[in-house]
Amino acid sequence: MTVPGPDTWPPTPIHTKRLVLRESQARDRPAIIDLFASEDVGTYVGGARPREELERTVAAIPGRRYGFFIVELDTAMIGLITLDPHTAAHPGHSRPDLARTELGYMFLPHAWGHGYAAEACTAALDWFAAARPGEPVVLTTQVANESARRLATKLGFDEVERYHEYGAEQWFGLWEPPAAPR
Repeated sequence: MTVPGPDTWPPTPIHTKRLVLRESQARDRPAIIDLFASEDVGTYVGGARPREELERTVAAIPGRRYGFFIVELDTAMIGLITLDPHTAAHPGHSRPDLARTELGYMFLPHAWGHGYAAEACTAALDWFAAARPGEPVVLTTQVANESARRLATKLGFDEVERYHEYGAEQWFGLWEPPAAPR
């Protein structure tokens, strides 16, 4: 894989053992609508959104922006990963003193429990570490979302603090890229 620069987008698709991380395409729209309309997926992210609203508002090619990866298994979208700006202007808890980027991910329920999120997030963090050497990343999840906290720990995020927002206790973690070899 060629090392991307800080503004390189879209990257060459990233291949892992089982998955492909790539930019979004028009064919992903139905799966993205399913993802955001899912009651199961919405449990810890503010609830499902109405399908009718999503049908009206989701772009023909959703998520065409820096840091938005479609996660694909056997040519089908199973989830997405985002690396978004983490600033005081961004909604939610903000600690720009720690990092300028926040990792987010969502997977369709049929993809849960197979290790796909860990595999895909690891690949996205590796890509980010190559694109922006030395830059840390933050992640937020509800404390009640035990599987997300386990994944964050597995990915190397360390708990920085807990706080109360959106009617629930939140977990806030920090990932620091591995030091460059000397």
